Amino acid sequence: MSINHFTKHNYPLLDHKSPIPLHYQLSNIIREEIVDGNLIDENGKMLTEAELTKIFKVSRITVRNALKPLVEEGILWRERGKGTFLKNNKAEQWHGHLMGLSETIESAGFRVNGKILEQGMIHNLPEKARQSLQRDDAWKLKRIRYADDQPIAIEKAFFIPKIGLELSKQDGLENLGAYAFIENHLNTRLHEATQVISAVNASETEAELLHIEKNDALIYTERLTKSIDGRPAEMLEAVFRPDFFQYMIHLKR
Repeated sequence: MSINHFTKHNYPLLDHKSPIPLHYQLSNIIREEIVDGNLIDENGKMLTEAELTKIFKVSRITVRNALKPLVEEGILWRERGKGTFLKNNKAEQWHGHLMGLSETIESAGFRVNGKILEQGMIHNLPEKARQSLQRDDAWKLKRIRYADDQPIAIEKAFFIPKIGLELSKQDGLENLGAYAFIENHLNTRLHEATQVISAVNASETEAELLHIEKNDALIYTERLTKSIDGRPAEMLEAVFRPDFFQYMIHLKR
């Protein structure tokens, strides 16, 4: 199948003015397009990097960086000398990859920073956190998260004491990637999470911290993360600036 066949399709445009790096935008576009059967031939073979640069009018390094996470996620696979191919998984069998906010920010090409707003043991948890963690006490960590020194999110995490008290001993906690620390240093494997996403209006305090206007729209998430044994490890509430975060969900009937 010729490149001309693929160029006739109207692909989403990259936003060169967006703070989101081009390779991250392109990765999301490719992920969605290949599920719809675009950018691949009848055998599931992807267009070459050179062909993708022509279609999306970006550099080859941008294309390469866009394809890399798709290979790492197992959506695409490469065979030396033959090209890049779509795996045969059906779309409805694909699941999101559980990542902490630090990992998400870094994967988008930003430098991660943070500032601690609150930390410490809470012995009378809010009802939502108490029900999620199935206990009355937890260690709380509330941080502003920055991408290249721009405030983009406020996260409030409640960790079970076994995890939280170990986190409290760490230097550089404002920038610490909690999930990586839990798995690499506490030998606790995080297995799955349930996440709810909605929209809220920024309070006066949130607007001041995130450098936006009061009542501006924010993405709100609640996440309950469990370890491999099925026990709750963390309950997280967070608000994000929507100009830095987008959620793409592909549905197929």
